[in-house]
Amino acid sequence: MKFSTMGLGLAVMFVAMPLAAQAQSAAMEQAQKPVVVGNKVCPVSGRVIAGSGMEPVTVEYKGRIYNLCCAGCPQTFLKDPEKYSKIADQEVMKDQEQAQDKSMGGMPMGDMPAGHKM
Repeated sequence: MKFSTMGLGLAVMFVAMPLAAQAQSAAMEQAQKPVVVGNKVCPVSGRVIAGSGMEPVTVEYKGRIYNLCCAGCPQTFLKDPEKYSKIADQEVMKDQEQAQDKSMGGMPMGDMPAGHKM
């Protein structure tokens, strides 16, 4: 009886270990995929990207993909990526805050009527 229990344990271990390694590998690969920032304004030129009349491009920095208005902007972006990524991140945060305000009836949290409970 001890032999079959031990054999079963080894069989489970040999099946479970590769599956766990595959799951860990898939999780690491997912974590390494770059994240699309989703900025709608070019952080270099300040132009709205959609409808700029130019072919938009992207640039990856620190695992994040930033939208730029044209092929001339990546070179400038990469000269000071901290500056331009911060501009794009701030634009996206502002857009998200505005969308959240609209979903709450356009009233910022600080402007709630006195006594109003959420």
